[in-house]
This record gives sequence, C-alpha cells and structure tokens, in this order.
Amino acid sequence: MTDKPVLLIVEDDLALQRQLRWAYEGYEIVVAATRGEAIEALRLHEPAVVTLDLGLPPDPDGTREGFATLAEILALKPDTKVIVASGHGARESARDAIALGAWDFYAKPIDIDALGLIVARAFHVHALEAENRRLAARETAGAGFGGLLYASDEMAKVVRTIERVAPADVSVMLLGASGTGKELLARGLHDASSRRRGECVAINCAAIPETLLESELFGHEKGAFTGAVKTTPGKIEQAAGGTLFLDEIGDVPLPLQVKLLRFLQERVIERIGGRKAIPVDTRIVCATHQNLEAMVAEGRFREDLYYRLAEIVVRIPALAERPGDASLLARAFVRRHAAAMKVGVTGLAPDALAAIDAWGWPGNVRELENRIKRAVIMADGKLVTAADLDLGGDVADTLPLNLRSAREVADRRAIRQALARAEGNISGASRLLGVSRPTLYDLLKSYDLHG
Repeated sequence: MTDKPVLLIVEDDLALQRQLRWAYEGYEIVVAATRGEAIEALRLHEPAVVTLDLGLPPDPDGTREGFATLAEILALKPDTKVIVASGHGARESARDAIALGAWDFYAKPIDIDALGLIVARAFHVHALEAENRRLAARETAGAGFGGLLYASDEMAKVVRTIERVAPADVSVMLLGASGTGKELLARGLHDASSRRRGECVAINCAAIPETLLESELFGHEKGAFTGAVKTTPGKIEQAAGGTLFLDEIGDVPLPLQVKLLRFLQERVIERIGGRKAIPVDTRIVCATHQNLEAMVAEGRFREDLYYRLAEIVVRIPALAERPGDASLLARAFVRRHAAAMKVGVTGLAPDALAAIDAWGWPGNVRELENRIKRAVIMADGKLVTAADLDLGGDVADTLPLNLRSAREVADRRAIRQALARAEGNISGASRLLGVSRPTLYDLLKSYDLHG
C-alpha cells in the first residue's frame, strides 16, 4: 500500500474494473467483485470512499445484493462515503440508496469525469468530518477536567456545577460509586480554581492503615515514634496553596476526624510529636461512595465535620445513568490500550457497541476500561467484538409509565447513543437511527440536545 487515499471499487464487470483503475491513478485502488470480497476489503483497508455497483452476483440483473452490500458496509463503518451506481430503474434505486445511507448516486453508463468529481468531493467531505470529530472529541474531553470524556447531559451538568464552584474557596464533597471518576473531577476542580498554580495532592483514606493515616495527613517530627528519623510534612502541608483530595473520607476513624475538624475550623495543624501550631492554607475536596448522612445518624461520622466538608455537594451519576458515555469512553480506551500494547486493533464492531450500551456497568468507568483492555488483548482482528468483551445478557431498561414521556426518554437515549457511536457525526447517527438528517436535526432541536 502507498500513502494515497484508498478507493474501494465494488464492480463485477472486469472491463469496467480496468477502466476505473486507469482513470483514478491518484488513489490506491482496491477492487471487489462480490459482497464477500467487498466486506473483506472494507475490514482490511478501511477505505474512506467506496463506489458500489448495485448489480452484483448472484443478482447481477437486479439490486438486491447491491443493497445488502450497502447496508453491511454502513453497519460496519458508518462514516464511509458510499457512491452507488445502477442501470436498473435509476431514479427509484437512487432514492432507496440515499434513504439507506448512501452518500451519492450515479447512473450507468458511467461518465468517468463526472464520477471523478463525485469521488474527489466524497474524500474531501470525509476528511472534513473526521477533523470535526477530532475537534469535538478534544473539546468534549475538556482540558480543564483532566481528560474527562463525556457526552451525556447528566455528566455535563456535573461539570458545569464544578466549573461554578471551582473559583469559590469552599470545601466540596463528591458523592458517587467507585469508578465514576471522582479523582478526575477533583483534579479538574483544582485546575479550574485560583489555586491551580499550587499542588493537587490526593490520598485514599481507605488504602492507608489507621495507625499511619494521621502521620500521612498531618506529618510528624523527628523522633515522634520509632522509625521517625526525620521531620516529615504531611499531605495537608504538601498541598499548601493548592488542593488536598481526600478520597473515601468515610473511612477516616473518629479520633482523626476530631483533628481534621480542628484544621478546617482554625486552618492550623500540629505534626505528630510537635507542639507548634502551623498555619496551612489548603482547600479540601473529599469524596466517598458511602452514605455519610446515614453514618452520621449511626454515630460513625461526626456531624460537625460532615457539614464542614459538605459546603458544596456534587453527586456523580453512575455510568449506566449517562447515555452515550460508555461507547464514547470505550472508543477512547481502545485507542489508548491498542497504542500502549502496539497491536493493530482500531475500533469496536457494531455488536460490541450494542453490548456496551446494553450492559449495566456496576463497576462504572473502571470496569469498562478493564473490559476494553482485556478485549484489545483478546481481539483476533482489527475490531473488538462482543465476544471479546465477554459480557453477559442484556439488562432491561426501566422506562416511565407515561407513554409520551417514555417515548421521549427512549428517543433521547437512542439519539445520545447514536451520536456517541458515530463520534458526533450527524450523518452517521441518522443512519444508525434510521432517520434522515433533517429529521435528526429536528429531534435534536425538539429535545434541546447538541449534536
């Protein structure tokens, strides 16, 4: 293969094959004569543009096999620009092909120059759309939020809330299940605040034994205990002028909660073994998956500390509550791990995307990344399949009882998922949804969604 753009020509007429090869020297030409050959070439070469004769064997005098080939191409690679040709009822075939998702149509006999212009325009539009998707993905990732990827309204609301509270010097509590991205959001909050030039220090309170947690947070003086061979500042001091992220704050033992409360009230600390009060200007952001209000009621968490930490509470939705985000994140994880492992996996097959959308993801983003990492290792071809993901059965969605609201919920979910699968491409999303682009634009406007 050369650096020329790949043009796949699906045509069973050998004379026409030779003519097209000669006419389009500016492209790397790949030829297929049957649906099977076309799909094999599509998987192998991933062409941006395909010219497709609808009259393929075993139905060379009709269009049935050609339309089946068109549908399969678009199912596997929705952003492909397919230009179809037919001499059989050209007007009707053109209408049906465009409705199915073809990019353009030309009638036989072929005008080489006219077809050449259509092909050139298809490559140009494909390149523009690919660049738009890259820019959209970069914007969605949000440079201010540590590379957090999202497409759902639910996550967008969380990010907007954090953007609002970041400049205010208040304590923030992030509530959400494990694996929902609490640390990414905490770092994003730090980066969006006036403390961004300071350090953002993170500590998982559940991962450190109780006997060591106080020293980790507050530091110790030389000789304070066996093994304390030098004075060591704690995490609170290390984050002076910046932000301290306390993950799993619910696991802090009660005696240490008292000392943490004093710091929040007076903004001073004392190292273990020290007698001097040290003023420290550190912002606290904490997170937990536990129900702290219930722990307060049970006497396992101090009420006064809870209200000091929870000046602003942000609830983070589970991945299953973020329509479209799972497939968006999955694509990013495939690219990341394929590059890290230096394997040839380039994306997700349609059945893999369907499985990802159907799964409940109890382990949230962390589970999704682990599944994708395993699938990239196990994949035999360029695309990760549902079998590679090794997921179980479908999880049924719960819809509102009111039929009108159920339809709107279902429409919104389907549109978000289609946009995520098509990487923000309106044409690709409309094909996945089985509607025209104007219809999809109307739905986006009606439901106040952004394509």
